[in-house]
Amino acid sequence: MVWWLLLGRAGVSGFLYVHQRGSIYQQKFSLVNVKLKWVKDRALDAVVAGERNLRATCTLVSIISSDPHGGFPIYCLSRHRGQLGLPHDIKLATFIRRFPNIFDEFHVLDSGGTRVPWFRLTPEALNLHQEALNALQQNEMDLLNRLRKLLMLTSERILPLQTIDQLKWDLGLPYDYCHSLVPRYPELFSMVCLPDDRVGLKLISWDDHLAVSQLQKNAPFNQKEEDVRKGCLAFPIGFTRGFGLKRKCMKWLEEWQRLPYTSPYSDASHLDPRTDASEKRIVGVFHELLHLTLQKKTERKNVSNLRKPLSCPQKFTKVFERHPGIFYISKKCDTQTVVLREAYDRQQLLQKHPVVEIRERFTNMMEKGLLERSRGLYRRSGINGLEVDPSENVYDDELYDDGRKSESESDCNLLSEYDSDETMHGPC
Repeated sequence: MVWWLLLGRAGVSGFLYVHQRGSIYQQKFSLVNVKLKWVKDRALDAVVAGERNLRATCTLVSIISSDPHGGFPIYCLSRHRGQLGLPHDIKLATFIRRFPNIFDEFHVLDSGGTRVPWFRLTPEALNLHQEALNALQQNEMDLLNRLRKLLMLTSERILPLQTIDQLKWDLGLPYDYCHSLVPRYPELFSMVCLPDDRVGLKLISWDDHLAVSQLQKNAPFNQKEEDVRKGCLAFPIGFTRGFGLKRKCMKWLEEWQRLPYTSPYSDASHLDPRTDASEKRIVGVFHELLHLTLQKKTERKNVSNLRKPLSCPQKFTKVFERHPGIFYISKKCDTQTVVLREAYDRQQLLQKHPVVEIRERFTNMMEKGLLERSRGLYRRSGINGLEVDPSENVYDDELYDDGRKSESESDCNLLSEYDSDETMHGPC
């Protein structure tokens, strides 16, 4: 359960005296060397583990649905593997075949007479994908504002598209947001060329109404009136059951909570990065960033390259370890995922976005497909829907019919004969 860690009455007068000296206090209060232990949170680990492979599945659904011919050959889908985040030891076709109630496999003969696997969406998956598109359309302004606020967090209101792409799933943006969303708002965004020749997205129009953090919005309901007036907002804190704080750490955390809160949307260049006040600003930035995500979590690697855009010091992600009562780092699924504790009551997300509800239905479909496949309810179809004899020669993403490797060697190193094959019309 989330609770608010605030100072008691005893011993407050001396602290408030130096606090009232404003910036002088901020600059003199050096960064305290406190390290809090990491304790496993099984409930939040279950949240992360429960969405294993969901992003890859939904991305494949978006890619396949974009084909007007109704399907993609496996070698074309392999070119998108880098966007899926799948483990390197799993073949893409193997992954897709796990969910036969979402992806329907059929085969087309290539010029050499080998059956090449193609994949299209099942009617059930098409219907759910259409519901997802409707949810995106109905919540477009909300998702648009999340993107605007992300850019407003940066010092120059610009981010490389590569960085936004890493966060687009968490922000709820459409798979093709660069083509389907951004161009329709030229008064808000523009594409720019960055000094390193990458393409970036720049925010043209600043909105003061959006430049209010979630902590500031909740302050009238969760903070003391005096603290709100002085700008000393405290973060919601919650720990895993059995987590014990030493008295020294408790005292530091209480004082740290009483430090002035700097809005993540304001200029913080006056703060000395070696102070606790600067650290509280960094915590505030990522507290707000996680609030911008639909499920209040993201992989740690997605924010590791935001140091310069967010004007953060070196090793800025260490705040996740130093504040385990605000952030939880899950180590499930062979990665580190940063979760905002206050957003969850055990495994339940307290505020569910309509897009999240659609994703949960995709998760249920995946679980159903795995179960039914394990019971042998699905068999791969051949040309014109005929069942395939496993003993027959069928192209797979692991080996070509002559033994040459495809996907396992390279997503882009494909046989040229397939590029010119007349039966392959789907765009890759």
